[in-house]
Amino acid sequence: MASIMNDYSFTLRGGRMNLVSKLEETASEKPDSIACRFKDHMLTYQELNEHIQRFADGLQEAGMEKGDHLALLLGNSPDFIIAFFGALKAGIVVVPINPLYTPTEIGYMLTNGDVKAIVGVDQLLPLYESMHESLPKVELVILCQTGDAEPEASDPEVRMKMTTFAKILRPTSAAKQSPEIVPDDTAVILYTSGTTGKPKGAMLTHQNLYSNANDVAGYLGMDEKDNVVCALPMFHVFCLTVCMNAPLMSGATVLIEPQFSPASVFQLVKQRQATIFAGVPTMYNYLFQHENGKKDDFSSIRLCISGGAAMPVALLTAFEEKFGVTILEGYGLSEASPVTCFNPFDRGRKPGSIGTSILHVENKVVDPLGRELPDHQVGELIVKGPNVMKGYYKMPMETKHALKDGWLYTGDLARRDEDGYFYIVDRKKDMIIVGGYNVYPREVEEVLYSHPDVKEAVVIGVPDAQSGEAVKGYIVPKRSGVTEADIMQHCEKHLAKYKRPAAITFLDDIPKNATGKMLRRALRDILPQ
Repeated sequence: MASIMNDYSFTLRGGRMNLVSKLEETASEKPDSIACRFKDHMLTYQELNEHIQRFADGLQEAGMEKGDHLALLLGNSPDFIIAFFGALKAGIVVVPINPLYTPTEIGYMLTNGDVKAIVGVDQLLPLYESMHESLPKVELVILCQTGDAEPEASDPEVRMKMTTFAKILRPTSAAKQSPEIVPDDTAVILYTSGTTGKPKGAMLTHQNLYSNANDVAGYLGMDEKDNVVCALPMFHVFCLTVCMNAPLMSGATVLIEPQFSPASVFQLVKQRQATIFAGVPTMYNYLFQHENGKKDDFSSIRLCISGGAAMPVALLTAFEEKFGVTILEGYGLSEASPVTCFNPFDRGRKPGSIGTSILHVENKVVDPLGRELPDHQVGELIVKGPNVMKGYYKMPMETKHALKDGWLYTGDLARRDEDGYFYIVDRKKDMIIVGGYNVYPREVEEVLYSHPDVKEAVVIGVPDAQSGEAVKGYIVPKRSGVTEADIMQHCEKHLAKYKRPAAITFLDDIPKNATGKMLRRALRDILPQ
C-alpha cells in the first residue's frame, strides 16, 4: 500500500505518473505476472504492455493524433484493455460506448463526442454501413474479428476507412514517439445514462482516473495476489476503475468474463480462485437466487464490492449469510471517476451505508444554498477531490450547474451520521411528494424486499388527483400466488400510511440498464400506471 501512496504523492507534486506509465512500471518490475485472463487465454504484464505499445503506434501510423477522439464499442475482452491503454498512450481521448445501444443513441454519442475513430466488434459493421453518411468525422473504423474470415464492407467508402484490430497491432515501420501527457489532459469522455434529456459527456482527465484507481486499490488493499472478477461491463465507469484500472495498477490479475451469468461467475471463481468480486445489487440478487449457488462457490473470495445503486439491507444480510463473505458498499458517479466513498475494509462496516470518504476525497451534505447540514439531516451530497471531472463536453451551462466552487453537486440525497458514515437516501429527482410529505423510494423498497416472497422491487411516483403524487410499486415475485393484498398488509406493518404503495403491479422482470441498474424512467414510459 505504501508504494501506491508514494506514486500518488508524486503525481500531486507534478510528476508524470498516469495509468499507462504505472502499468509500464509494473511490466518492468513483474514482466511474467499475469495481467489478465480471458477464457483459456492469458496475457502477462510484459505481453500486455507490448500490445499496448503496438496499438498506440498503429493508431499514430493510421493518422491519429494527440487530442483526437476514439470510441470503444466493445464487450469485455483483452481487446478493450489494449485499445483503452493504447489510445491513452497515444494521447487520444477514449469514448466508451455500450455496443448494445440503439443506432440513435450510438449516433448521438459519436457525433456529439466528435469521434474520429471507432474500435468495435465486427458484428457492428452493418450498423456502421447504414449510418456512416451521417458520421462524416469518423475517418477510421477498427474491427475486432470474432471469426476466421476478415470482415468485408459492401460500401467502397466504408472499405477505405476500415481496418482490423490485428492490422493495427502489427509492428510499424519505425517506433513512434509517444506524446507528452500532462495530468489535466482529457483521457476519457464518459456519457451519463441520460435519465433527463440528452446524455452528457463527463470529461475525465489522466489525473482523475489515475488518482481514483490508486486510491481505490489502496483502500481495498489490492495487490499482486488478487484475482479480480471483471463481470461488470468494461464500458461502464464502475468496472473501468474498480475491476480494470485498480487491479492493473496493483499488479493483480483481471479475470475477464464476457458477460454476467450466475453459473459462469460461480465457475470462474472456483476455477481461478478469485479473491475479489464487484457487482451491482441486481447481480448479487441473481447470484443469491441461483438454484445451484452454495457457500463453496465463493470460498476463495476475500472481498465483495457493491455499487451502482443502493443494496437492500435484507439482500446484503442474506447474501453474506449464504456465501460466508463480506460485502462492502461504496458510492460513485461517472463525474467522479467514479468512487467517492467506501465502507472501510479494515474497521467497522455499517450495512445500508456507503461508508466514509476515501483518501483525498471529501464528501458533505448541504442544503439548497450549499450550506453544510448537521449530522442526520437529509440534503444533497456534494464531492470534492482530484477525481472530479473537469466538466461536461461542449456543455458549459450543465458544467456550471454541476461544478460550484470546486464541488461536484451529485443530485443524490444523503445524510451523514456522527461517525462520518454517509447514507444515500435517494436520487433528488426520484423523491416522491405525497400530500406535501417527502417519500424516499429506497425506504419503501427496503420494506418490500423484506417480504419473503419478493424477488425484486422498485417504486415510482405517479400523478394523483388528491395528494399530487402517489407511490406505485412494481414487484417480481419469487412464487406465483402472491397477491397485492399480501404486499399491502406487509407494508401496513412497516410504513406510515402516506409512504405505502397505492397500487402494486407484478412483473416477470423489471427493466434494467447494461449494468443491471433498475430503470424507473422505463417504468414511467412504457408500463401502465
